[in-house]
Amino acid sequence: MIKIFNTFGKKMENFDPIDKNHVKIYVCGPTVYDRIHIGNARPLVVFDTLVRLLKLSYKKVTYVRNITDVDDKINKKSIETGKPINKITSETIKHFHVDCNKLKNMPPDFEPKATDHIKEMVELIDTLIKKGFAYVKSGNVFFRVKNYDHYGRLSQRTIDEMLAGARVEVSGLKENSADFTLWKPSSKDLPGWDSPWGRGRPGWHIECSAMSKKYLGETFDIHGGGADLIFPHHENEIAQSCCANNKQFMAKYWVHNGYVNIDQKKMSKSLGNFKTIYDLLKKFNGEVIRYFLLQAHYRAPLNFKHEYILEAKSSLSRLYRSIKDFKKNGDPDKEIFFHLKNDLNTPKAFARAHFLSEQSNKGSREAGQLLKNSSALLGILEEDTETWFKNNPIDLKIEYQLSETNIEEMIEDRRIAKEKKDFKAADKIRDNLLNNGIILEDNVNGTSWRRT
Repeated sequence: MIKIFNTFGKKMENFDPIDKNHVKIYVCGPTVYDRIHIGNARPLVVFDTLVRLLKLSYKKVTYVRNITDVDDKINKKSIETGKPINKITSETIKHFHVDCNKLKNMPPDFEPKATDHIKEMVELIDTLIKKGFAYVKSGNVFFRVKNYDHYGRLSQRTIDEMLAGARVEVSGLKENSADFTLWKPSSKDLPGWDSPWGRGRPGWHIECSAMSKKYLGETFDIHGGGADLIFPHHENEIAQSCCANNKQFMAKYWVHNGYVNIDQKKMSKSLGNFKTIYDLLKKFNGEVIRYFLLQAHYRAPLNFKHEYILEAKSSLSRLYRSIKDFKKNGDPDKEIFFHLKNDLNTPKAFARAHFLSEQSNKGSREAGQLLKNSSALLGILEEDTETWFKNNPIDLKIEYQLSETNIEEMIEDRRIAKEKKDFKAADKIRDNLLNNGIILEDNVNGTSWRRT
């Protein structure tokens, strides 16, 4: 059975889908005003891996990931650049799909755009007004938070705690500062659609409530996204959907990935400390970036450094070297499968992959085959080895700083670490040697080495 940490309740739970014959998952996608950075890429890779696991475990899985193509950030970009909004969004969507493909992500089953679902949003807002959960003021429509008794269940905080330090839209039109926008008026120079409350455009939160309902129904299994979306976005989605549809819950399980940091600070476009996938792809294969993003547990923070990407490349190359004679022909390794079923524990899955790699290098055909068979589940190792090294040559600077005695001593230290099952220390020694131009080859007689 799959176990997953549910943000709704903040505890580990057995995954028990609403319909065992059809699992449904919705993940918040990009706001298409600029290229995605590596922080944006983390949920894409995390939830792609989760969907791969679900598709191996259940008969049918429907994966929906939306695109936000109406937003004030897009309007601002249009004003700053002079580009038409539809040109900005269409170009950004195209770049987004290229980046997703490079990261080895499977396309979702549905990828709805907000601008194609204005009708559904208007209908949902109208329902909320009629039920007394929303009100109209000067062409604006606001959600009346005080009328929803369960507001704050996801983040497990009071309204005051949620608002403290949060960027909340201030408006003298609101009945309460916690009320949030469902619809806002649009001037002639901004995108707008006709509605019962005048020409305008939707607020950010309403689009996911409308689109998830259309493609997955009033309730579904998993809603995913980054931890930064817990409040206000996901909290507001729950309020809208539960009130409009008269349901106790919107999604049964809420799953959130941790932040990507640079120098221990959160990476974001607003802080200007981000690395775009487009720029990283100039230097690294997308599969290397995917490996890096999955090295840490998805709920833990992930710190970005250039050398960490280099380490991911060397680790991935080691795995490729040990599957050079294998083609996928069966089920994935049971232990890798087990680790992924335990709250998507990719660090342990990768540790097992490297163990299989070492056994393969020592002559175990079974280990090499199991590693290759696990490639589709992890989203890595799907190229053949020769192609991998042709397109991803070892490009680290060769330095003959280590004497043969130094090298042999480090190899012995690595052997001892492996005997103690301290595989992290063993891998670090291998990486240190590789950074100095030394390649290790494990075989039935021990470990040999050569200079690159």
